[in-house]
Amino acid sequence: MNYSCFKSSFGFGIASGVITTIGLMVGLFASTNSRGVVLGGILTIAVADSLADAVGMHFSEESEGIHTNKEIWLSTLFTFVSKIVVTSSFLPLLFLLPIHLALILNIIWGFLVLSTFSYVIAKQRKDSPLKAITKHDFIMFFVIVITYYLGKAIDSLFIL
Repeated sequence: MNYSCFKSSFGFGIASGVITTIGLMVGLFASTNSRGVVLGGILTIAVADSLADAVGMHFSEESEGIHTNKEIWLSTLFTFVSKIVVTSSFLPLLFLLPIHLALILNIIWGFLVLSTFSYVIAKQRKDSPLKAITKHDFIMFFVIVITYYLGKAIDSLFIL
């Protein structure tokens, strides 16, 4: 298999898994303050969004017209597996700890995962790791802020 195909699939799954899950957790918590709702949301996106991203990667690889059928399916599989594993990695703390603490620790975990992958990719590309980490962490910070206030707005407008 083309190594760049693997890297892009794996990287997409990691970034999407971290940012989507953190955004969902923060938004659902801000609007409901419910462990069950947050857990249900994460379990749902672990399956549905992982499959959707994998199919999206499949279409993307097919549309390029440069990959073999095997490469396309492996890329689809790598996207699915990396996304579901990363998304699921946020679940244990939610089962074991009070929701507020689990949320804070999961946000830290998300920044660590994203920063580590950003560092590895930057080093491979011979780019500045600090610049890559800062850029990707800023995106995640932005998602956290937006989803928090969106959750609060939903809570005040619809009184769940």
